[in-house]
Amino acid sequence: MAARQWRERMLCPPSSWSALVGASCALIVSVAAGAVAGNPAKAAPARDAVWRSIFARPAANLAAASNAVEAAKAALGAKLFLDVRLSGDGTRSCASCHDPARAFSDGRARGLGRDGSDLQRNTPGLYNLGWSHVFFADGRAASLEDQARVPITAINEMAGDFPGIAGRFSTDSQMVAKFASAFPAQPGISEANVLAALAAYERTLVSPWTRFDDWVAGNDEALSPVEQQGFDLFVGRGGCVGCHGGWRFTDDGLRDIGLPGNDPGRSAIVGGPAELRQFKTPGLRELTRTAPYMHDGSLASLRAVVDHYAGGFVKRPSVDSNLVRDLELSEADKDALIAFLKTLSSGQ
Repeated sequence: MAARQWRERMLCPPSSWSALVGASCALIVSVAAGAVAGNPAKAAPARDAVWRSIFARPAANLAAASNAVEAAKAALGAKLFLDVRLSGDGTRSCASCHDPARAFSDGRARGLGRDGSDLQRNTPGLYNLGWSHVFFADGRAASLEDQARVPITAINEMAGDFPGIAGRFSTDSQMVAKFASAFPAQPGISEANVLAALAAYERTLVSPWTRFDDWVAGNDEALSPVEQQGFDLFVGRGGCVGCHGGWRFTDDGLRDIGLPGNDPGRSAIVGGPAELRQFKTPGLRELTRTAPYMHDGSLASLRAVVDHYAGGFVKRPSVDSNLVRDLELSEADKDALIAFLKTLSSGQ
């Protein structure tokens, strides 16, 4: 392989990868070329500056309510999130499956149904969804409001109904007052207001600052040499950044990543061949608290996830082109990549 081709493969993704990263490729390659030409001291900081810009948190923080009404909506949503009166039998709240201590996941391979059976898919974490535009593993919802409705009314999840919910809350004078404060223009305990309040709260769920954010902010000592090596693999020959770009470490794309199983994924929503098993790319923030992994919870550890991408996935025609075929990683490479991934979680 020619030297320039090697640099491009190692330091920036192919043109079919994420447009977010692709926009910076020319600069990254040019700085790498400068290093090869004999000026590594200048090349490395310039390259890091590009990656820091790609992974920087946005200046606008959705967690900061823009006015008192929005703050009241979010506060109401926080109370509703914990309230079992959203469920038909008064035994479940949103937090029953979305545990804050687990980054709003539940630690199970698949969600637990009301009847004690496993639900179809893994319970996802809820951090940073305010920036997303597609929800559920199969992308069936386009907003947080649409998403919230589904588990509330699903028979084997919360089995709630909105007339019943409104009736229960209407006898609680404090909740009536909170709804009035949160929705002064359209007061009342309605389906739309319940969903809007829950969505407002979920938009405040922003993942905590981590050591990786310290590195993005310019602290070169925030990552250990092994963690830095893992980052280089993540954005280099591992190809991880092709799907997990940006500060949330997801582009919200729907892809077939070669997992076994018969879940039709996106094809069940939009039609098409059942073997097109596309699922939403999850964000990687706080991932040490969200095991097990994948839409079906089939991979119990980060090591299993790395092994999957390093040659462990099913090589079928529908597998997404962003996945690096025949990726070979040594045990040291895997350790480094996992070490880096852990820096995306707080307390690590």
